Amino acid sequence: MNVLGLIVEYNPFHNGHLYHLQTSIKKTNADLVIAVMSGPFLQRGEPALVSKWARTTMALKAGIDLVVELPHVYATQKAEIFADGAVRTLDSLGVTHICFGSENGDITPFIEANTWLSNNETEVNIRIKEELKLGKSYPRSFSEVYTSLTQNKDMLDLSKPNNILGFHYTQSASRLASSIKMDTIQRISANYHDIFIKDKKIASATAIRHKLLIEKASFESISNYLPDYSLKELRLHEEINGKFHSWDDYYPYLKYKIITEDSLSLKDIFECEEGLEHRIKKCMINNDSFQGFLDALKTKRYTRTRLQRLLTHILLNTSKEFMSESLANKDLPYLRILGMSPAGQQYLAQIKKKLDIPIITNARQSKNEVFLHDVLASRVHELVLHPQGKTFRDEFTATPIQYNPDNY
Repeated sequence: MNVLGLIVEYNPFHNGHLYHLQTSIKKTNADLVIAVMSGPFLQRGEPALVSKWARTTMALKAGIDLVVELPHVYATQKAEIFADGAVRTLDSLGVTHICFGSENGDITPFIEANTWLSNNETEVNIRIKEELKLGKSYPRSFSEVYTSLTQNKDMLDLSKPNNILGFHYTQSASRLASSIKMDTIQRISANYHDIFIKDKKIASATAIRHKLLIEKASFESISNYLPDYSLKELRLHEEINGKFHSWDDYYPYLKYKIITEDSLSLKDIFECEEGLEHRIKKCMINNDSFQGFLDALKTKRYTRTRLQRLLTHILLNTSKEFMSESLANKDLPYLRILGMSPAGQQYLAQIKKKLDIPIITNARQSKNEVFLHDVLASRVHELVLHPQGKTFRDEFTATPIQYNPDNY
């Protein structure tokens, strides 16, 4: 059978995601769809708008058969590590195809770019170090070096965010020597970073979040851009909790953490490098909003995304030692199942005996430190919700959502 794997965040699930899902199924002739999804904190260092359980429900209702959580040690990471964790998760579950969205829309340039990089890795790394010495960020340095060395070669554009992720997905599959067939479809209508909505049916997740978090717009203003079941989950969360998750809600906790920790303790946090601990403390003093703090903290070398990931690690007290030990082990620590359809449940039962990786359907089954950090991330994500309104499932009693269309 053809088993399609998707790497997602669904923050929230919208019409563009539905187009990607349905087009990917057709393109790969998929019999079953498995999604590996980030948990409460995402690749760009942002808290998810709603819980992973609400986002899992959206995915299942859209037609995905099995939703697996991407462990936090991979989820809030630079593209290379994020991609590696996601691809290895899907590979372990026996997917035959991975189809990702990209600005390019053709898989051949991704394969060519990976081949080119393998053949020119030494020169690329030397040139990147030279660019870093000029105070540039790593993503900018890599993009400029790649563009410079491949000009006039009609190569993949690696200045585009989805192309970058797709490049790392294909690279991870190649490094794994996986039999997975990689494919891509072109992103339509809305770009990844678009804040404003231009199309009548398709809007980026960024634009939808901007509507809800910044403009405080009504649900009617975004209803054309999400399936009804996604809108229902968002409405339910807002009705019960009165708000969605944003960095502004976590800023008091972050501020307390930074103020009460000394510089040496901050220095031990993952991704806190080159004296950033001192800059963080200095910038915290006169900034009463998260955006003001982030604006003051940002430099040419450290992008907003890079800093948001660091601040997430501070919030969760993720140490360099813990992350180093977690990532040093190339074997996946476990597979956390968040939800499944009847077909997904049947598939999981079939492959279970062949897997040498623990499958977690109940948090009490595991005392793995990497998994316990996932539990911590979920509990911190829930901190900003009113005690009377929490919609989250207790991490130690939660079981996978079993979605059957006949019962809904």
